[in-house]
Amino acid sequence: MTQLKKIALLLLIGLPFNSFSQAGISHELGVIAGRIEFRSDYGLRNDTETNLNNMGFGITFVDYMSFSYTDFVNDYFAEHFKVRNELSYSKTDLKHYGKWVEKNTIGSKQLKAMRGSTQVVNLGFQLEYSFIHIHDFERTIGSFAPYIAIGPQIGYYTATATSELGELGNTATTNPKYLVPSDGHPYGFSNESKMVFSGVLNIGTRYKLTPMSDLVFDMRAQYFNSDWVDGLNPNAELFKENKNNDWLTFIGVGYIFYLDN
Repeated sequence: MTQLKKIALLLLIGLPFNSFSQAGISHELGVIAGRIEFRSDYGLRNDTETNLNNMGFGITFVDYMSFSYTDFVNDYFAEHFKVRNELSYSKTDLKHYGKWVEKNTIGSKQLKAMRGSTQVVNLGFQLEYSFIHIHDFERTIGSFAPYIAIGPQIGYYTATATSELGELGNTATTNPKYLVPSDGHPYGFSNESKMVFSGVLNIGTRYKLTPMSDLVFDMRAQYFNSDWVDGLNPNAELFKENKNNDWLTFIGVGYIFYLDN
């Protein structure tokens, strides 16, 4: 009886994989790495110095599900769409830049001394659209396949906010803007780890390197449903400039290889 249970369990585990294989769904695995530009409450909005300095590193592991060899979806979908599953990690160190830290005041010195860091792990999927036929691209070495993708992500962030002047939370070290309670927190800063949801938009292109591998150039915009991902969120009712949630942009290059169907 025990042996029969083992056989039944193996069959149950194997059936979904066999079904996918027989249906013709193929997989492509890859890794994409690059630079993160984190748009946060550190520094000035749309300020070049802020954007160029508040940059970090990101890496994404991807699994593409291709339907180009299936017989249960229509030809147009099979030739233009893939499901992109991904797991990503990013880390960014943050500082205040711009005119408000350049003044010779106590408040400016407090801003200049602030340091932040955020690490985010994301898991999600996207529906990716290829602007050319997938089969045409796969058959032509040296060809390009531009794409656009959109989808949801669930993440887990760890944010820290510190100061070179000492512990944050008192008038000697902390700019008054961040001593005001905000969004259920005692201050406008927080050291915390929490889940977060986001929406992702990707654009990029593949380059056919070999019959079974591609290079990829990928650009992403990711918008979070929280303004605490960077560890700062000054009271939006008092500080009207704080009107957007945190978001980031990513530019990376990667390598993708095809698994035999």
